Amino acid sequence: MSLLKITRRDAATGPVLHVAGALDYDQAPALRQQTAHLALKPGQCLVIDLSGLEFCDSTGITVLLAARQQALAAGADIALVAVPPNTMRILTVVGLDQVFTIRPHADSN
Repeated sequence: MSLLKITRRDAATGPVLHVAGALDYDQAPALRQQTAHLALKPGQCLVIDLSGLEFCDSTGITVLLAARQQALAAGADIALVAVPPNTMRILTVVGLDQVFTIRPHADSN
């Protein structure tokens, strides 16, 4: 599996993190650290672009949930975009497709 690569850009609505590679037990702490250091403001939306995601295990899902909690605590929103089919299946099976805002791509409203 590929190492996790996270790139950040700032959009008018808030930070956008593009995640590529494997979001697993070994690599997930990198995303947790990245999201923990975001200074989210009320009304912003943290976008996590998963278009480059190759694999996601339960630890990766836990990190996404932690990012959601952090966003909500800051009065911000969170959206997952371009979720790969295998990860979307996991989110759907455990009901997290009802918890997260999920968009087909980063430019979606």
